[in-house]
Amino acid sequence: QVQVVESGGGLVQSGGSMTLSCVTSGIIFRNYDLSWYRQGPGKERGLIARITSASGRPTYADSVRGRFTISRDNDKNTAYLQMNRLKTKDTATYYCNAFRRVPSDYEPDRNYWGQGTQVNVSS
Repeated sequence: QVQVVESGGGLVQSGGSMTLSCVTSGIIFRNYDLSWYRQGPGKERGLIARITSASGRPTYADSVRGRFTISRDNDKNTAYLQMNRLKTKDTATYYCNAFRRVPSDYEPDRNYWGQGTQVNVSS
């Protein structure tokens, strides 16, 4: 059974820092691209950071580039999102996603989501 579990959310003041963790089980972690998405109040869920399985190269949404850092520890089956200089507009539910493309016409891609962790940034 695959599990994706986020943790580390909570309340932080504007300008502060917070680190989210995403622990997975039931998958070969190193084979998966790991991404963080967020969904703010009244907004759609959107991608904010991704780190690939192959190169480990991170990419970021413009809204978080330079403030957030995504990383992964393949030995611990864990991805992280270090968030610095937090702003009130970063308030959202943050979701971890593990994705692996399957090069087959007969099997679906593997796509797993966590339940989310709430981050509230106060002014």
